[in-house]
Amino acid sequence: MKGRFSGFLNGGHFSTCDCQGWIFVPVLLPMNLPNSITLARLALTVVYVIAASLPGSLAAWLTLVSLCVAAATDWLDGYLARKLNLVTALGKLLDPLVDKILVCSAFVHLSLVHLCPMWLTILIIGREFLVTGLRQLAVEQGIVIAADRWGKLKTIFQIVFVISALVWLVLEKSPQAPHILGLLRTLSNPALGFTPAMMWIALLLTLLSGMNYLRASASLFREQKS
Repeated sequence: MKGRFSGFLNGGHFSTCDCQGWIFVPVLLPMNLPNSITLARLALTVVYVIAASLPGSLAAWLTLVSLCVAAATDWLDGYLARKLNLVTALGKLLDPLVDKILVCSAFVHLSLVHLCPMWLTILIIGREFLVTGLRQLAVEQGIVIAADRWGKLKTIFQIVFVISALVWLVLEKSPQAPHILGLLRTLSNPALGFTPAMMWIALLLTLLSGMNYLRASASLFREQKS
């Protein structure tokens, strides 16, 4: 299979080449700012995973801070892409992919520390693999399936749940934390209303957005059959 790929990113270009085979990796020259921020979020995910594997309150704080900063970059890259008119096909694919890596890493971590049911984590990861597969199928047919509002809303509630659970984890590992944080301890308690509510809303939106992607990609299956 022969492929040809070219593009333009804020003064930089993708390399253009012909290649044999079904795997093609373009060589990137200077990327635009939003896509660079997206890659920074991927680096923060690595920091999160490393911190999550370490014991102690300092590591717990690092997981919380890295995830909060990563969540902020998720908003920032999209805002800058729209504001500066730097929306690209690469960004539409890269942004949700990095989100998936971040969210799946966080849910696996929370399941391992018993703050999230393992079945929920498996369901979320399964949904992400499904959507990634559909996107790849669409790309092979020259179609880009961007994240829709349900997918973005799903990510917001997933992140809110993860942050709430991490706050609880930090406070549990920091008995010397000031009493003024008692309200946060109450709100983030996995046995009380807020954190479980965020979890169930995130689950509902995960299912709804997954079904929406299936509907959006129905034409791909019809074209393959024909």
